[in-house]
Amino acid sequence: MTQKNDLKKLEKKIKIKFKDKNLLKQALIHRSFINENVGYDLDHNERLEFLGDAVLEIVVTEYLYKKYPNPEGDLTNWRAALVRREMLAQVAKDLSIGDYLYLSKGETKTGGKSRELILANSFEALLGAMYLDQGDVVVQKFIESNVLCKLKEILNKKLYIDPKSRMQELTQESSGYTPVYKVLSEYGPDHAKSFTVGVYINDKLTGQGSGSSKQAAEQSAASSALEELNK
Repeated sequence: MTQKNDLKKLEKKIKIKFKDKNLLKQALIHRSFINENVGYDLDHNERLEFLGDAVLEIVVTEYLYKKYPNPEGDLTNWRAALVRREMLAQVAKDLSIGDYLYLSKGETKTGGKSRELILANSFEALLGAMYLDQGDVVVQKFIESNVLCKLKEILNKKLYIDPKSRMQELTQESSGYTPVYKVLSEYGPDHAKSFTVGVYINDKLTGQGSGSSKQAAEQSAASSALEELNK
């Protein structure tokens, strides 16, 4: 279990000092922890996640609207790439948010601290907590520094195109082969399964990724393969 004083390290990492420490703490509490610790003095982070999701959407939307004169379709695709689960999970990993999560023992044992869905949701919860504690200006700057900074790479590498579609387009152009996706492993209870999928080009493993569904894992694997191809 994360100790209270550890949150000071997280505040230093995100460069924000919370006035209400319980808001920061609640943003890190997964439902499984509450289920295992009935009567705990704080609730899980799902309401904060709901708020943070809306805050992220409006900040990203306003930024794109003001910055780019492109048509709605372009802006929609760019926004989707910026706020997709894999992107938010990566930002959460960069900030080491997984190290501070409150999870059940079972969720911890099955890799909850590195699971994309949990990390992405916790990042959105953190945004919700930040909005309530610090206000819109602070959370806007935080999103610009940690999420919107990814836009240049997204545009340069055309990551706003669905990873599987982009992967198929590139491989067929360069080699004429169609990517093949295979499940390498699956783990976890039925209600919270995770899958690891590999993508193969001409029978060669080119990338692999994980997700809470086979489709999400395939997208993650395609993203991984694209990173290798773009090196």
